[in-house]
Amino acid sequence: MVQYKKDKFKSQQGYTLMELLIVLVIIALLTALVGPRLFGRVGQAKATTARTQIENLISALDIYQLDMDEFPSNEQGLAALITAPEGRDDWQGPYLRRGKVPLDPWKRAYIYRLSDSGETTLITSLGKDGQPGGEGDNRDITSND
Repeated sequence: MVQYKKDKFKSQQGYTLMELLIVLVIIALLTALVGPRLFGRVGQAKATTARTQIENLISALDIYQLDMDEFPSNEQGLAALITAPEGRDDWQGPYLRRGKVPLDPWKRAYIYRLSDSGETTLITSLGKDGQPGGEGDNRDITSND
């Protein structure tokens, strides 16, 4: 039978409580420094997504206007890009690939407005707060930006 010395097992101890606490403090410091920078980018990413979606909607409206010789009315709104207006045989849609009008990145519908002259359109997302105006993440994003 082989006999082991007690000292041999002493060298195989685990980490001390102090070592674990130091590692946790280092991880907490790194998280505190890097975390806010990453979360600050979420607002930027959503604003960029909204701008991209608005550009896609404007492109679809331009094609609609070419087919129909006019933009959708305020009453028809962006739904005219998906569903043919009543009594119109010249509708060539749907004009959006996925067959539905996307919501803005904050899960609200885009606001569509046709000018009084009927020659220009305005598409707006009200930003994070869902209220007109605002600054930062709450700033409105429009097709005029």
